[in-house]
Amino acid sequence: MAGKTNLPAFQPSHPGEILREDIMPALGMNVTELANHLGVSRQALSGLINERKSVSMEMAQRLGLAFGNKARFWLALQMQHDAWHAENTITVDVERLEWDHEAA
Repeated sequence: MAGKTNLPAFQPSHPGEILREDIMPALGMNVTELANHLGVSRQALSGLINERKSVSMEMAQRLGLAFGNKARFWLALQMQHDAWHAENTITVDVERLEWDHEAA
């Protein structure tokens, strides 16, 4: 099928799931406590951990600073989740271009 890449066969976890299932319990923090620490509203964090919202650039920066793993980590998690979802649920039909690889 056109457009398929080498994405994992399984759906990568949403960053909110990782926060909800792994990080928050390990920290012993609830949504309000973590939201206050991050400097965001409870609603903003709740949308993320309940997988209704994606990680924004600003939220990625906040999470990266709080956990010491950089914004790129959180953005990469979101990108992997979004790419898998798109490539497994959205059909796009585009023919591959033929081109001289040395010209690029």
